[in-house]
Amino acid sequence: MKNILISGGAGFIGSHLTEHFLKKGSAVWVIDNFLTSHSNNIKRLKKYPHFHFIQADLLQIDLKSSLNDICFDIIYHLASPASPVQYIRYSTETLRVNSEGTYRLLEFSRLMPSTRFIYASTSEIYGDPLEHPQKENYWGNVNPVGERACYDEAKRFGEALCMTYIR
Repeated sequence: MKNILISGGAGFIGSHLTEHFLKKGSAVWVIDNFLTSHSNNIKRLKKYPHFHFIQADLLQIDLKSSLNDICFDIIYHLASPASPVQYIRYSTETLRVNSEGTYRLLEFSRLMPSTRFIYASTSEIYGDPLEHPQKENYWGNVNPVGERACYDEAKRFGEALCMTYIR
């Protein structure tokens, strides 16, 4: 049985990913504060005996003590407002969960050397691209101070942070 941790697991994508792993027999822990998700998304998951939900802010939770020294096989970091309406309304929270939240989860994952860390980024990191489709070596055309920068730049930072940990 695999142990999976999903931050933002009560969101649309997170709840479906959680259900996928539960159906495969994995144990899944979800951390979500319901800032932009809803408890209805996880109601169907409560029937699974290996579903564990922690309602908490990723920036506040003591991951080590809250997760009882569980060794995770995979950590998915999906926690973030994801639509323009949400991330503009919660701009500071968006910046923080994609920077500080990413850092906290990466540090937590270092306690388990064989853990895989999956960071959900976005094509928004390319801004208003000058080429279509974008190749991996395209750096983008980003407005770093525009209204959407809280999401675009936070996700770019999260990617850079993940690559720093890999290196």
